Amino acid sequence: MRGMPWNTPEIMDQRTEFALKALTTDNFRALCRDHGISARVGYKWKQRFLNEGLAGMRDQSRKPHHSPEGLQEAVLCEIVRFKQRHPHWGPRKIRELYLRQRHQAPSESTFKRVLERCGLTEKRRIRSASQSGRLGQGRKAEAPNDLWTVDFKGWWYDPQGRCQPLTVRDQCSRYLLDLRAVADARTDTVRACFERLFERHGVPKAIRSDNGPPFACSHALLGLSRLSVWWMANGIELERNRPGCPQDNGGHERLHRDIACQLEGLSHGDRQAAFDTWRCEFNEERPHEALGMKVPADLYRSGSRPWPGTPETLTYQGMSSRKVTRAGTLKLQGENIFLSQALGGWDIGLTPRSDGSLSVHFCQLALGHIELSTSAFIPTTHACSPPHAQAAHDIPKE
Repeated sequence: MRGMPWNTPEIMDQRTEFALKALTTDNFRALCRDHGISARVGYKWKQRFLNEGLAGMRDQSRKPHHSPEGLQEAVLCEIVRFKQRHPHWGPRKIRELYLRQRHQAPSESTFKRVLERCGLTEKRRIRSASQSGRLGQGRKAEAPNDLWTVDFKGWWYDPQGRCQPLTVRDQCSRYLLDLRAVADARTDTVRACFERLFERHGVPKAIRSDNGPPFACSHALLGLSRLSVWWMANGIELERNRPGCPQDNGGHERLHRDIACQLEGLSHGDRQAAFDTWRCEFNEERPHEALGMKVPADLYRSGSRPWPGTPETLTYQGMSSRKVTRAGTLKLQGENIFLSQALGGWDIGLTPRSDGSLSVHFCQLALGHIELSTSAFIPTTHACSPPHAQAAHDIPKE
């Protein structure tokens, strides 16, 4: 019998013989090798013999202990009803909602099988993400209001005309701060939305956006736009996606997918009222897997940085401060030196360099330097924080 697995009609006799020997043997693994089985299988049959005697040597049924077919009809109907109420939610979220109301629920796999057999789920298509260089620091939010993300949802037409919603979201809590049907994508329109958000929630530490207008200007100095300059003047750092890489703001893009599925088809009623209702459900009812199935409203709190309003002037410690004209130029030694129209009306900081030129700063950004001999502005090729401020007594006057 050495080396022969248990595949004969007398298999129950062989198991019994093995179990009896296992109770007295001094070398259990050698006994298992003699019977052609692994130690794991040997321990299993020994334990069954101790627990059940000869009856434990029989093959047991492989029928699963639980299955969707074994659920009560009322439970099946309830699962389907919850799914019909929230057709765009997956099995995990449906189970969480069921658990909240019933305090006990079948397993997640049971919900998945029930919904699949009822034809109420769709398989997700997985796309590969390409990688390239990054613009920005790639920061991650560790607390609410560390980082807000903003974007425009792709437009569609409804009975009221063209609709292109503006969406603003807190990255840490997934809280949807605003879902606004704006009249257009102009800087003043978007700025008015952010003024309302700042008044209500305070000022975030940073805002992430793509590289398109009005959030950025791809051909301008460091991609600065009038809106992003206003953000910085209010003490907000900029964080941008890599060009052509929407996956850098994947959570926000996923939000837009939900909006496309659930709101684009609306053809009646007030547009903004529908947005407000959906935003309330998103924040206060819909469980989020990344939050441990909590809702965003459970985690989000308004920030600790209240907004005092747009500053009229900016000061730079240890630097000379000059105001940029509305045309985006700086007058220095009788010459108009162009910087950027986005900086028009704002103060910049100037500090002398060892080579006789002047470093140019706006808020926490080093923009470049001015060569006094040629009255030329040389922009920096990448954003960086300014060095330690120096005394500005050698800076020439106009």
